Amino acid sequence: MARNAVGRLETWQSRLASVLDGPGWLLVLPALTLGIYVTAGEAGLTAFCLTLPVLYLCLGRRLRSAASDKKKKNVLDRAAFADAVADHLSRARAETRHAVTYVLALDSFEALSDRYGQAAADTVIRRTGERLLAVLRNADAVAQLGDTRFGVCTGPVEHLDLETCIQLAARLQTAIEEPVAVDGINVYVSASIGFCQLSRAPGSGPEDWMRGALIALREAQNRGPSAIRAFSDQMRIAIETRDEIREDVARALEAGEIRPWFQPQISTDTGEITGFEALARWHHPRRGILLPQDFLPAIEGAGLLDRLTEVIMYHTFAALKAWDGAGLNVPQVGVNFTGAELRNPKLNEKVKWELDRFDLSPERLAVEVLETVVAGITDDVIARNLNALGAMGCRIDLDDFGTGHAAITAIRRLSVSRIKIDRSFVMKADRDPEQQRMISAILTMAERLEVETLAEGVETVGEHVLLAQLGCDHVQGYGIGRPMPFDQTIDWVKRHAAKLEDTPRIMDGKRH
Repeated sequence: MARNAVGRLETWQSRLASVLDGPGWLLVLPALTLGIYVTAGEAGLTAFCLTLPVLYLCLGRRLRSAASDKKKKNVLDRAAFADAVADHLSRARAETRHAVTYVLALDSFEALSDRYGQAAADTVIRRTGERLLAVLRNADAVAQLGDTRFGVCTGPVEHLDLETCIQLAARLQTAIEEPVAVDGINVYVSASIGFCQLSRAPGSGPEDWMRGALIALREAQNRGPSAIRAFSDQMRIAIETRDEIREDVARALEAGEIRPWFQPQISTDTGEITGFEALARWHHPRRGILLPQDFLPAIEGAGLLDRLTEVIMYHTFAALKAWDGAGLNVPQVGVNFTGAELRNPKLNEKVKWELDRFDLSPERLAVEVLETVVAGITDDVIARNLNALGAMGCRIDLDDFGTGHAAITAIRRLSVSRIKIDRSFVMKADRDPEQQRMISAILTMAERLEVETLAEGVETVGEHVLLAQLGCDHVQGYGIGRPMPFDQTIDWVKRHAAKLEDTPRIMDGKRH
C-alpha cells in the first residue's frame, strides 16, 4: 500500500512538473489567477499565491533536472552512440517496443569542401548535427560517425511501421538539405540515408542492428544522391553476393568459368544464319549462370576489362574454327568492346594477333561498339582504333542505335558497317504506328549511308515480318533464338538449316 502511494505521488509530481516546466506555463498563469479570484475571491487568490512558491520549491529539483537533461542533448561521439544503441535495444526488447537506427551520409562532400573551403565544410557538418537534434526527440540519440556520416537511434516507441520510418527519414533529409549560410553564401548539401528497424536487424546484437543500417546506406549511395533505403535480408544477400563476386572474378577469368554464349542473327531475305553475337556468361560453381550485369561492374572495378575481352575473343575464335570444322556456315561473330577497351592503344595489334593465332580472316569478327561511345566522340585513340580495325577488314557494328544520338558524320568517319537498331524501337512495332515510323526513318538513313541494319530484341513473328517488309537486313532476339552455350550451337544451326529446306520459297513468281 505504502509503495503504491509513493508511486502515485511520484507520478503526480512528474505530471505537475511537466505542467510547470517551460514557457507554456507563463501563458496560462494570468488566466488561472483571474479565474481563482473570480471563483474564490481574495482569500483564494492569497492561498494560491502562497502555495505556488511551495510547489516550485518542492519540485525545483525535478525541474532543474529536466532542464539539465535538455542541456545535455548534444551530438554524441562514436563510442557514446554505441552505448546508446545498446541501451535502446535492450529497453525496446524489455518493453516489447520498437526502434530504428539511421545512418546518414552527406553526398559529394569532398566536392563541396574543394569548392567552398574546409571552414565552410566544418560549418555544414556542425549545422547538420544541430538540425538533426532539432528534428528529433530528447529520447533519440544523434552521433557523428565520421567526417560526413551521422547516426540516429530512436528511443523505444509502441508503434513504428515501415512507412513511419520512411517519413522520419524524409524529415531528416529535409532538415539537412536546407541551405547553410556561410559568409553570406548559401551552401546546399544532400544526404543519402539507410535505416534498419530493430525487428528486421540481421542479428541480435547492437552491432548487427547498426550493420543493417550501414548496408542500407551503401545501397542508397549506389542509387544516387538523396536516396533512402530500408534494410532487408534480400539487400544483405545481394550485397554479400556482389562482394563475393568482386573477390572471385579474377580467378573465374583464369579458370575458364567466364566464356561466351552465342545468340543467332539471321537474314530477313533468305532466313539463313548471318552470324552470332558473343555474350559473356559466368558459369559460377555455386550460383549457376550469372549475366553480365551481375559481374561486369566487378570486372571493371578490378581493372580486368582487357582480360575479359581476351577471354571472350579466344573462345569466340575457337568457336568459329569449330563451326568451320563441322562444315557449318557462320560468316561472323560480334564481340562487344567497351569505351575503355577501345582506348587501349595496342588493341589493333591484340586483335590481329588473335586472328592470326586461329588463322581467321578479319571479316569474321564484328567489333560491336555502343552508340553512346561513338556519339560526340572526341577521343582520337578510339577513332584510330576503330578505323584501323575497319581497314584491317573487321566489321564495325554500332550497337543500341537510337539511344546515343550519334551524328551521321561520326558513322561515316568511323567506317561503320552496320547499325543495330535498339530493342526499344522494335518492341510492339507490329502494332504501334509510331514505332514503325521511327524504324522506317532509321532504315532510310542507313540505306542512304550504305550501311546494313540489324534489329535487336525481336520476340514475335509479327515483329519479324514487319521488319522484313520495311527492309531491315538482319534480325536478332528471343523470337529467333536465345543465347546458348557453344555446345548447343551446332545442333541449333543444323535444325535451322533443315527448317529452311522444308520451307517453300517464292522466287521469280514460282514456288520452289
